[in-house]
Amino acid sequence: MQPGTLTRPELTAADRCDRCGAAAKVRAVLPSGGELLFCGHHARAHADKLREMDVDVQSGA
Repeated sequence: MQPGTLTRPELTAADRCDRCGAAAKVRAVLPSGGELLFCGHHARAHADKLREMDVDVQSGA
């Protein structure tokens, strides 16, 4: 028996940016396991810091 892989659900229209409340386009999975959702604008604005923190950035809908 092989253990299942934990995956995060796809972003939907109901997912909102944690910064401004616009539709979320990017999920940033933190090394600690937490996550932040960003619209495209805020994902680009914080991209350098997210890379510096070794965050797993996943594009969504």
